[in-house]
Amino acid sequence: MTAHPIRFFADDEAIRRVGEGLLARTLPKSEWTHEAHIAAILWLIRDRPDIDVDADIAGIISNYNVATGVVNDASHGYHETITCCYLDAARKVSARLVGLSLADTVNQLLSAPEGRRDWPLRLYSRERLMSVAARRAYLPPDL
Repeated sequence: MTAHPIRFFADDEAIRRVGEGLLARTLPKSEWTHEAHIAAILWLIRDRPDIDVDADIAGIISNYNVATGVVNDASHGYHETITCCYLDAARKVSARLVGLSLADTVNQLLSAPEGRRDWPLRLYSRERLMSVAARRAYLPPDL
């Protein structure tokens, strides 16, 4: 896997813009990066108690994908198991880093092993994680 430099967030407002753009389906597709996924999940957890993230995240991301021309099917678009992995990591890091700004919390997660793009592959075999079943529903780790 090619290493990508981490794109950190300068401030809380940059994260709010990503989260609000996700919800409004106006975030440019080019800005829907790995880091944006992490930032949006943490923003939803911390700043949007009106949203049931567990119940709504699949619809939020899937609807955003459709709005930006991404098909949600057996090989593209929303991936339930990967999303659940990062949601769990975001909650754990957020609970550990109480008192930090949103940007500092997001940037800490992005710097941690749990924030890496390949982190779910430490928990799952590639075959299981990339399966249609894992894309469509949460599967527990096999490693």
